[in-house]
Amino acid sequence: MTIRRHTKLVHEGEYVAEVEVKLLDSEEGWTPYLSMEDARKLDEVREALRRCDLATASKLARVFRLTPVAA
Repeated sequence: MTIRRHTKLVHEGEYVAEVEVKLLDSEEGWTPYLSMEDARKLDEVREALRRCDLATASKLARVFRLTPVAA
């Protein structure tokens, strides 16, 4: 089994979070996949962004606010 670091983006409303996760590659089954811990971390960040709880989301990821660009 090999482990690779990867950055997942979680988008909710006007916020985006960069979440560092580990992708697991193995010879068996569907790969790559996330560990349960990383899947829960993604869910926790998503829920925190939905509640606009930036303090909690910032503990687990880098959080950005999206702003529209005037053309």
